[in-house]
Formats: sequence, structure tokens, C-alpha cells
Amino acid sequence: MRIRQKLRRPPPETPESGTSNDKQADAQARIQHLQVLSRRGLWGLAVFLLMSLAAFGHETLLPQISPGVRSALGSAPPTNFISIALVVYSFSALVLILSRMSSGEGKYKGWSHLGYLFGFYAFYYYGEALGTNFWAVFAAGITIMSLEYYQMWSFCSESIAKEKEALAKAERLEKFNS
Repeated sequence: MRIRQKLRRPPPETPESGTSNDKQADAQARIQHLQVLSRRGLWGLAVFLLMSLAAFGHETLLPQISPGVRSALGSAPPTNFISIALVVYSFSALVLILSRMSSGEGKYKGWSHLGYLFGFYAFYYYGEALGTNFWAVFAAGITIMSLEYYQMWSFCSESIAKEKEALAKAERLEKFNS
């Protein structure tokens, strides 16, 4: 958490704030943290692909819903309503991701998207319409998760470039002063 705060608000440059080796070590730690953050989107994408693989083979991998469970839950929502909800969700998710990209915000929201996409797979499965609507959820999910990954990767790449530039500038200044 300490590193994340430094990414948002770097400490002011003062001669008393530490040695140049400490600053270089801090910059290296921030770079390593950003590299780890940039891979977070790949993990989300991999989890989505595994979830989609299970949904694709739903007839063999997933158990049938028992009549007792169906009577307790009630009837499934109409597939048209689920499809409308999927379109609305996809559009709003894309707008939110694009707005985070344009503002330069470095937050990863892919885990919540996985929950929503799992919900769409589950609703279609419960409504016995997953076979015909799998590709719609998959296309929406791969688009959302890929854009989420790209947003995080581009933010981290830009931040790493700035950190490396500041590190190189500090090294040049140290060579100049010695």
C-alpha cells in the first residue's frame, strides 16, 4: 500500500529526504510494482477464458439443475431480458473503461467484470439458453477484459517510462556532482 501512495503523490525533492541510493532503490521498487500491476489484467483475462471454457462445455462439465432448485428459484427470466441487460452492461462497462483510459487512472476493475460476466453465463444456463447465447457473452467479455487489460498495461507502461526517465536523470545528476 505504501508504494501505491508514492505513485499517486511523490514526495517533494529535498536534500534531506534521503540519499540518492535510497531514491534509486525506491524508484526500482516502484518500477517492479508497476510491472506486477501490468500483469494483473492478464490474470483476469486468463480467468475469464477458463470460466468461458467451463460455460462452453456446460452440457458435459456442469450438472443439471434439479427440479427442486428450479421450483425454489422460480422461473428463469426471459432470454430477451438477459440479452438486453448484457448489451446495457457491455456498453456501460466500455464507457467506464474508456473514461478511465482518458483520465489516466490506474485502477484495475476487471475482477468485478468477471463477476458480472459469470452472472450472465449463469442466467443463460438457468434459462437453458447458454448454448445459443454463449458467443454473445464471450464476445462482450473478451472485449471488456481485453480493454481492461490494455488500460492497465498502458497506464503502467507510461508510469514505468516516467520512473525510468527520473531514474536516469538522477543518475546523470549524481555523475555530474561527483
